[in-house]
Amino acid sequence: MTLNIRIDRVDPKSVAQLFLEARTHYFWQDKPVSDELLREVYDIARMAPTSGNGNPMRVVFVKTPEAKQRLLPALKPGNVDKTMSAPVTAVLGFDLEFYNHFDRLAPFATGRKEMYIADADLTHRAAFRNGTLQGAYLILAARALGLDCGPMSGFDHDIVDQSFFASGKVRSNFLVNLGYGDPEKLFPRQERFHFDEVCTIV
Repeated sequence: MTLNIRIDRVDPKSVAQLFLEARTHYFWQDKPVSDELLREVYDIARMAPTSGNGNPMRVVFVKTPEAKQRLLPALKPGNVDKTMSAPVTAVLGFDLEFYNHFDRLAPFATGRKEMYIADADLTHRAAFRNGTLQGAYLILAARALGLDCGPMSGFDHDIVDQSFFASGKVRSNFLVNLGYGDPEKLFPRQERFHFDEVCTIV
């Protein structure tokens, strides 16, 4: 089925929800996030572009008390409370053997498989870059569906990899706490660079 969708500017309210008013949250309301909503978040995020349609991101949505206890030893002290209290923590990883799915995802790129196999540095850079892109898409998809996000590093990658990506083919990238943030406990928004400080048009 072909969708005939006109591409136009989204409304200002949507821009505000995704970017201008969205905040990184550290404190969470006691409100669950359904599995169905997490599926919807991923189904939106998966449609955004990656180079060669490689789709290297892998996600473990940590919800249960048992899974949270597996994550706990990896967290730096400053990240414990905000992560343990979040309804969900998305553990985002990137698959170093993403090229094994080219037959399905990118039939036009099957000839590149040997190139990736022969160059571990190229493979890591491609998997990490595109997995990070997909992680950003996931944050925007979550915000679009009304969730708040708390992306972070500050954890022991080896512990996370052993606990959640035991095959060794997937490496952890970053974590995203998901839920409904407490707006009364937001920190002041920090400054950003202005266009003329960091951008040029040539």
